[in-house]
Amino acid sequence: MFWFPLPLECAVTDLDWVPDGIDINVPSVARTYDYLLGGAHNLAVDRRMGDEMLKVLPGARRLVRINRAFLRRAVTHLVDEGVDQFLDIGSGIPTVGNVHEIAPAAKVVYVDKDPVAVAHSRLILAGNDRATVVQADMREPEDVLSRPEVVGLLDFDRPIAVLMLLVLHFSPHSEDPVGYLARYRERLAPGSALVISHATADRRVETMREAAATVRRSNSQDNLVYRTHAEVTELFTGFDLVDPGVVGVALWRPDGMGSISDDPDDNTQVYVGVGRKPAGGSR
Repeated sequence: MFWFPLPLECAVTDLDWVPDGIDINVPSVARTYDYLLGGAHNLAVDRRMGDEMLKVLPGARRLVRINRAFLRRAVTHLVDEGVDQFLDIGSGIPTVGNVHEIAPAAKVVYVDKDPVAVAHSRLILAGNDRATVVQADMREPEDVLSRPEVVGLLDFDRPIAVLMLLVLHFSPHSEDPVGYLARYRERLAPGSALVISHATADRRVETMREAAATVRRSNSQDNLVYRTHAEVTELFTGFDLVDPGVVGVALWRPDGMGSISDDPDDNTQVYVGVGRKPAGGSR
């Protein structure tokens, strides 16, 4: 599979690349995710939050790895269906096994609001004319979709896959994610796709509540908001769900390549799905 663990001592110690104005004492969800994957693009404060998360949810490393395996399967499926353009929103740091490596012939725009994640992404993508990164907020689709990097690389007259993996659970109901996802959908050509993975507290209720409290206590600017199966399904409003619909992360077309955890709860702790915009969908 595409995930390769790196020794934790390889984590970033030279801070010259950190943009001005960034408080290195405030953890980043994107960099903590990188740490849990075994990556090297994280700071001490991110590793502390990751370690606290592991105390509450010992399977956190397995969860992020099977989420990455789902990303591989979803992207591969869409490429096989003829999609060759991807807009990965809330992408974090595109380390080994991300979209531009799974689909090297595709055009890919990564979007993240974290300036440190974006700065590191630019270093990783330097010299790649088929992939770029934009610092923007997913809750502002008009801004995201009008950026020169986005409109310059992606052709909105052809299908585009919008990926939102493990990011919408940082958007509370008050921000109306169903509403802003509809604004993304309106700009997409028929045949475009929406790919979502989203944490839930439908199981391990107390554990997941404490995991959310751990993020809050870390002083991170992000807070976890879990959604039910029905609420995650609602996020696909206006899209036709691809079989098998919204299911546990390990249950979406598993192929045996790191798709499934030995712990059954891990396999359904995150809901995932892939939707396609129907041919009769409005533009």
